[in-house]
Amino acid sequence: MNPALALAIPAHNEEKHIGRCIDSIASSARMAGQTVEIVVALNRCTDRTQDIAESLGARCVVNDTKCIAAVRNTAVRATSAHAVATLDADSWMSAHTVSSILEHVHDPRHVGGGTVVWPERISIGIFFSLLAVTPHVLSRRVSAGMFWFLRESFEAVHGFDESLVSVEDVDFALRLQTYGHARGQQYGTIRRHGITTSCRKFDLFGDWYLFRNPRLVREIFKGNNRRAADHFYYDVER
Repeated sequence: MNPALALAIPAHNEEKHIGRCIDSIASSARMAGQTVEIVVALNRCTDRTQDIAESLGARCVVNDTKCIAAVRNTAVRATSAHAVATLDADSWMSAHTVSSILEHVHDPRHVGGGTVVWPERISIGIFFSLLAVTPHVLSRRVSAGMFWFLRESFEAVHGFDESLVSVEDVDFALRLQTYGHARGQQYGTIRRHGITTSCRKFDLFGDWYLFRNPRLVREIFKGNNRRAADHFYYDVER
C-alpha cells in the first residue's frame, strides 16, 4: 500500500533525538490510521543516527555537503509519497499532527504551509531570545518549523535554495507562498496540532544568547554568511 504521507528528516549526529522524532511520527500515524514513509538524510554523521533510524523503520540516504538546503532536498526527493512533510530531527509531533497535515495538504485552498512550533522548555532568556528572532520571521508573514506540501508544488518552486547556508526554510516558505498566490491558493499554518522542538541551541549557547547577539541574528537571516552559519549551525558539536 502506498504511504499517505512521507516525512523527510535531515540529520547530523542526531542519536540523542532521532528516536523520539521517529517514534512521534509513528505514534501520530497510528492515531490517524495511516501509513507513513520516513526518510532520514544523513549529513556527516559519525554517531549512531543511522542505526537508530533504521531500527525504527526509517530509510536512510546520505548527503554530506555542508548545506542544510541540499540535505533537505535529498531527503524530500528520496521519498515516494504524493504528500510530503519535513521535520527536523530534534523536533517531535503531537498525537494529531499527521491527521492535521493530511487534512491541510489535500485541501485545494492550500499550496502547502508550516506549523506552530513550541519549545520544549521556556525561560525568561529564551522568551527574550525568541523575541529577537520573531520580527525577522513575522515580517515575512510565513510559518516554518515543519513544512507540508504536495510533491508537484515542491518541484514547481525547485525545492530549497542550495545557494543559502541559513534561513533556507523561510526562503522556501516565501517562494511556496508566491507560487500559491499565483494559483489562487493560500499558504497555510497548522495551529492546533503543531510540533515541539528541543532547546539544544539554548542549552549550548545560553538562554539569552540570541537576545545578546542581535548582529549574529541579522547575519543568519541574510542567508549567505558562512561564518555565522558555521558558528551557530554547522560546526556545533553534538
